Amino acid sequence: MAIQKAMMAATALGLAAALGACASGVGAGDYSRGQVGQVTRVEEGVVLRVRPVRIEGTRTIVGPAAGAAVGGVAGSQIGGGDEEQAIGAIAGAVLGGLAGAAIEEGVTRRQGFGYTVRLSNGQVVNIVQGADLYIEPGSAVYVEYGDRARVIPR
Repeated sequence: MAIQKAMMAATALGLAAALGACASGVGAGDYSRGQVGQVTRVEEGVVLRVRPVRIEGTRTIVGPAAGAAVGGVAGSQIGGGDEEQAIGAIAGAVLGGLAGAAIEEGVTRRQGFGYTVRLSNGQVVNIVQGADLYIEPGSAVYVEYGDRARVIPR
């Protein structure tokens, strides 16, 4: 019984660590290692409108797998006989997998802003990015295009 509780705690701790690693940076100042030294195209513009948005979280196999492992171990503690424990483990794994998926998506969900920008050529674009930086409507900005677009104050 103590070993199973330790396994559940270790799995839950592993899930929390893995989910933290899955939360990718989506803000104006977040760059991947592969973007270092890359040339990007930049256009000048003016922010016309800003609106708050919610950026959905990641959905990988990590959350459901860890949740199923924890749920399976916990479910196997139900009942006294082998058959009851097997049924409990299966039900626990299914429910744990669903819970793990929901937790992963919720933990990695981010707030952001949708910026509507009029570029210097007259074209109007909308760019969504994380909420690490708020740029007021009417502000002069650069729109940077690379692996992803971002709005940066001028």
